[in-house]
Amino acid sequence: MLREFQLADWFTLANAFCGTGAIFAAMRFLQDGVVRDLMIGMALIPLAFVFDALDGRIARWRKVASTLGRELDSLADIISFGVAPAALAYACGLQGGWDWIVLSYFVGCGVSRLARYNVTAEAMGGAEGKVKYFEGTPIPTSLLLVVVLAIAAWQGRIGDAVWFGQWQLGPWQLHPLVLMFAISGTLMISKTLRIPKP
Repeated sequence: MLREFQLADWFTLANAFCGTGAIFAAMRFLQDGVVRDLMIGMALIPLAFVFDALDGRIARWRKVASTLGRELDSLADIISFGVAPAALAYACGLQGGWDWIVLSYFVGCGVSRLARYNVTAEAMGGAEGKVKYFEGTPIPTSLLLVVVLAIAAWQGRIGDAVWFGQWQLGPWQLHPLVLMFAISGTLMISKTLRIPKP
């Protein structure tokens, strides 16, 4: 199977590799408590973003876009820009019961947004075959969430010191900071928000 991969597909795999590394870094931080591990994991997300941008450019440059490449890109994106940011947020202290639900909602929105794009890309592409706009925010915009988490970690505002503290709502805790994930997920699945595609 690997022989069938195009050059762009290897960059897509590098994207997934970075996202997986970020998840492992979050787990290592939870195990050992070394903030450097957490920061390394957060640094892998911008690197994943670079690989994600390059794979598309390379595919267009070489004129080898394929259905396999599109599906591979979506799977890599859900790791790097969906699951990894949620894992990093959990590692930063967003661990209440309501936080779990919000972070799961965020990942579900990311999966739904990517599936919708893959299904509608051909119809939206028109005669030229190029999609002119995104419906909802692209999932790599979650990079902004990771930047916020990185600033919090750098300032020591994670764990019990997380920004905005925590609320007790019924049986579970909610950290208000997690609401940025709820907003991001909702914007991803919006059908009314249209963003021009470069």
